[in-house]
Amino acid sequence: MRTVLCILSVLCAPLVAAEQPISLPAVLRLAGAKNLDVKLAAERVAEAQAQHEAAWMQWFPYVTPGISFRRHEGNIQTVDGQIIDADKQSLTLGAAVTMQLEAGETYYKNLVGKKLVRVAEHAVEVQRQESIWQAVNAYFETVRAQAAVGVAAEAVKVADDYAKQVKQAVDAGIAFKGDAFRAAAQVERNRLVQRQAREQQRIAAARLAQVLRISPIVELIPDDRTPAPVTFSESSRALSQLAATAIERRPEMAMNAEQLAAAIAAGEGAKWAPVVPTLRAEVFQGGLGGGTHDDGPRKFNDSADYSIGLTWRIGPGGLFDRSREQLANSKQRGLSIERDKLRDEITRQVVEAHTRVHSLAEQLTHARAALSAAEQALKLARERKAFAVGEVLENIQAEQDLTRARLDYLNIVTENNRAQFLLRRAVGGTPTAASRKK
Repeated sequence: MRTVLCILSVLCAPLVAAEQPISLPAVLRLAGAKNLDVKLAAERVAEAQAQHEAAWMQWFPYVTPGISFRRHEGNIQTVDGQIIDADKQSLTLGAAVTMQLEAGETYYKNLVGKKLVRVAEHAVEVQRQESIWQAVNAYFETVRAQAAVGVAAEAVKVADDYAKQVKQAVDAGIAFKGDAFRAAAQVERNRLVQRQAREQQRIAAARLAQVLRISPIVELIPDDRTPAPVTFSESSRALSQLAATAIERRPEMAMNAEQLAAAIAAGEGAKWAPVVPTLRAEVFQGGLGGGTHDDGPRKFNDSADYSIGLTWRIGPGGLFDRSREQLANSKQRGLSIERDKLRDEITRQVVEAHTRVHSLAEQLTHARAALSAAEQALKLARERKAFAVGEVLENIQAEQDLTRARLDYLNIVTENNRAQFLLRRAVGGTPTAASRKK
């Protein structure tokens, strides 16, 4: 029996959740460091850099070393059209240095490639900010869920203490027995809420771990046991200033600007690159040997060839290819439209986040007042009971009001913190330095 228990304990050990404390600064550090989407965006930067380097290498010639053997037997046609019988062979050994330079195309491809590298770099920053926001959002939800567990546990304790008092009064014959059942029912309802809150806490911790690329088996415990309101300096600035700052600082706008610059360069390339001729130059240096019948390579000696030429391409992909220019111009117009849409979207995000920040600041004031009133109501209800004036239902209602007020306050504080971070993100700032309100 002991052996079976040991085996079961070993098999179940990986399923036991280990607790790991975590703070908001740690979340901010891990969010951009281990996120897979950020790593994928970084790989796209490397890909764009490699493509740019490949375009840049088109400026240089390439070398083609080689060796070839050729033999012919039987009839062959001479230059003047005669058919003769010939038996010959040749051996060539050497290397050719070749340059085929489409100067116009190469120049504009390099220009476009450089812009696309910058586009990919801005895309990394866009993804990094999105990953940080997801991590912060998950962290605040974990804090809220953890605090909700504490509120539910306190509600169970308060209701259980009161239920014991009612039971003692019933046993003493000074209270109605049905009141004891009402109080006991309230305890069980609170325990149900407590268990549900614990469930939500564990799920929130698992989602936070997934965002941070930590094993969800590890239960992350936030250092912030209860959410405290935070605020950024952006919340005190004028809305028009925030919108202008967002347009200037958001990486999405910088990415769109580089995309538009790349499209403009591609359009210029479609117009002017075909005008520049293609240069082809080749130098072959090696040896050639052979002859008729069995001469073989005994007459092998030096051989060299030189060639250079300029060509133009007319038609598809070259001169007078109007479709290529039309395509480039269409891309430019499309990116200009996307820029205007992006500007409107960013402005809307700033307005929405700014509105929520100020609305939630007022809601916090009301939530604090409601919480204070609920605490006083429960205190007075307990004092009235002490003087045999209060009723059980009144106490239960006061307990419920207090629990609801505490949960409402937690929810509003959590939403306030989310809105503060969302406003900073909308403006294009880095969510690192926030002050806490008392």
